[in-house]
Amino acid sequence: MRRGAMHAKWAVCAVTVALVATACGGGGGGDSAGVISASWGDPQNPLEPANTNEVQGGKVLEMIFRGLKKYNPKTAAAENVVAEKITTEDSQNYTVTLKDGWTFSNGEKVTAKSFVDAWNYGALLDNKQKNASFFQYIEGFEKVHPEKGMPTAKTMSGLVVKDDKTFTVKLNQKFSTWPEMLGYSAFMPLPQAFFTDHDAWLKKPIGNGPYVVESYTKGSAMKLRKWEKYPGPDKAKNGGIDLRVYTDNNTAYTDLQAGNLDLVDDVPAAQLMNVKADLGDRYINQPAGIIQTLTFPMYQPAWGGPGKEKLRRGVSMAINREEITKEIFQNTRTPATDWTSPVLKEDGGYKEGLCGEACEFNPGKAKQLIEEGGGIPGGKMTLAYNADTGSHKTWIDAICNSINKTLDSDNACVGAPFGTFADFRNKITAKQMTGPFRAGWQMDYPLIQNFLQPLYYTNASSNDGKFSNATFDKLVDEANAETDVGEAVSMFQDAEKVLAAQMPAIPLWYQNGSGGYSDRIGDVMLNPFSVPVYNEITVS
Repeated sequence: MRRGAMHAKWAVCAVTVALVATACGGGGGGDSAGVISASWGDPQNPLEPANTNEVQGGKVLEMIFRGLKKYNPKTAAAENVVAEKITTEDSQNYTVTLKDGWTFSNGEKVTAKSFVDAWNYGALLDNKQKNASFFQYIEGFEKVHPEKGMPTAKTMSGLVVKDDKTFTVKLNQKFSTWPEMLGYSAFMPLPQAFFTDHDAWLKKPIGNGPYVVESYTKGSAMKLRKWEKYPGPDKAKNGGIDLRVYTDNNTAYTDLQAGNLDLVDDVPAAQLMNVKADLGDRYINQPAGIIQTLTFPMYQPAWGGPGKEKLRRGVSMAINREEITKEIFQNTRTPATDWTSPVLKEDGGYKEGLCGEACEFNPGKAKQLIEEGGGIPGGKMTLAYNADTGSHKTWIDAICNSINKTLDSDNACVGAPFGTFADFRNKITAKQMTGPFRAGWQMDYPLIQNFLQPLYYTNASSNDGKFSNATFDKLVDEANAETDVGEAVSMFQDAEKVLAAQMPAIPLWYQNGSGGYSDRIGDVMLNPFSVPVYNEITVS
């Protein structure tokens, strides 16, 4: 899943040779005193803030960086952190003033230039940053990141450093909720070390958050330690976090039960029936800003060609969401009826039933639409997923069973597993999917815009299926320019209706955040993004 491209969660002493034996206990003694061990998965890309759009890398960025704003771990409200204030008189020209006292962990001061340089780097086409489109509303973006050809500028004209504590941002249109985006990792500041010795920085990232990276061994673990001189108010209440790579979340859960792991934030579906008995009040199950979907490769004519919207809608209507969420997920998922999340609430853009009949199980109508759309391409549809995390095989098989039963077939639909999340994401990024694939979205910031634009706007950062629709794009642009929040929400919902008609991705279910932890740690909670609030965890 993405982060905002959702994202994934993933090993164990017995199978991960690179982990030394002393690192596999609960974390007591030696340099691991006060250190928490948690399940994790290797991120797809190096941990550049503007190049990380999936949840595993996002977890680390959340620990080693602090931006202008941060999302409240309980309410998701965007609150100033490094920013003293962000002001505007017209929702297009903004002045950003920074607080005093912020530094990076290498001692370098966090200044206005730290933000402006980072944003210009993230936006520049030459740097191939996956989150470049997050800067598209800043004036001059089209010159540093043209749709065709080479950049004609290296920096965006809309960013101007006034002094160490102040910079201005001119957008290319009115965007009243733009400041709410600024807690997202793409907007983090960067030290000069990032630019002067980039290779060294990638090996050991330097940030300004409550933790520093001590070491990282791909396929094994990343060790983060408390930064004692962290200047922010939310200092780490533990000695550090050892993020251990798991290729099977069932193994992670077994390690938790055996006392070899402190924290998992993805309880396997197979364990949901017993988790309360296993963990008692150390089991967490709460609503989160996450939606699970199946995305179609719209670049494949068999799925994205003319008239294929009937085929895509038919596949959606062949899925029995109610049965799957009840039997497999023990009601820790809720059948989706739109493309957002109930966490947004109605005034934030969630609208129950907006998808209409396309998200309702109707085998007869499903079969009819699939036939009218030309039938399943080649007679067999593969649903691709990563097999290393998230119990995906269980529900993918259940979806295929539902589709096969609808079509009176044994193999019209089959699962197509990839060994690791990274391999899976690399195939998606390279546009090598031949059929629908597991996708999902963990919100980056609590706005309806975040559930729609990054995933379905033409050429957006997490538009993995490469859907493009001029009407959808126009409605999103108009909604972003609207200063009345209610009107903006209504326009975004009109854009969602385009998705309901075209079905470039099938909404499956809204996902609760789930987790479990050992009895040696306390004060454990998941934020509204379903990520552990690592810095608040205490060690007994």
